[in-house]
Amino acid sequence: MKTLHKNNFYCWSVFDEDRNIDFHSYVWVRPQGNIVFDPLPQTEHDKQHLLSLGKVSHIIISNSDHVRNAQLLAADTGAQICGPAGEKESFPIECAQWLSDGSNILEGLDVYSVSGSKTAGELAFIAEGDTLITGDLIRAHSGGKLCILPDGKLKDKNLAIASVKQLAAISGITAVLPGDGWPVFRGAGVVLAELENSLS
Repeated sequence: MKTLHKNNFYCWSVFDEDRNIDFHSYVWVRPQGNIVFDPLPQTEHDKQHLLSLGKVSHIIISNSDHVRNAQLLAADTGAQICGPAGEKESFPIECAQWLSDGSNILEGLDVYSVSGSKTAGELAFIAEGDTLITGDLIRAHSGGKLCILPDGKLKDKNLAIASVKQLAAISGITAVLPGDGWPVFRGAGVVLAELENSLS
């Protein structure tokens, strides 16, 4: 796995040939138990690296299209799976907990619901007050520049834009870790503002 902008954040990735971008899974290492976001299948190397970092206590899924390898990882680690409450009735796997806007299940993690994306109740997260982790809505198809899902994938573009503006207005964000595309490791507040302005 790759070390990210802080020495307690890691990711592993899979290249998507259709979109020419990487899909990512993120690991947040914490004394209380490590958290994995949207886990993709792993190579043996990445699996051993993940296990070497300590116990995985929670697997958090941002939306139903990012279930990926969550069940297998939960079976291997004993981690609890948490999913978006807005998709509870149709979610493809069982979750131990359902998260919604303002859910306060883990110290240092803020949960936000985003609207208008391709799935109902998609979640975004801010870890340690400065790292925004996103699922599908906010992404990056080129380095140093954020974008959103294409119009054809959005359920409601106006609601999607409103969700982006809500996240961009949060002070203190320095990094954005998208599920799809290039992460932004520094100056993320400026890059989020540029995204917001591009949607106006």
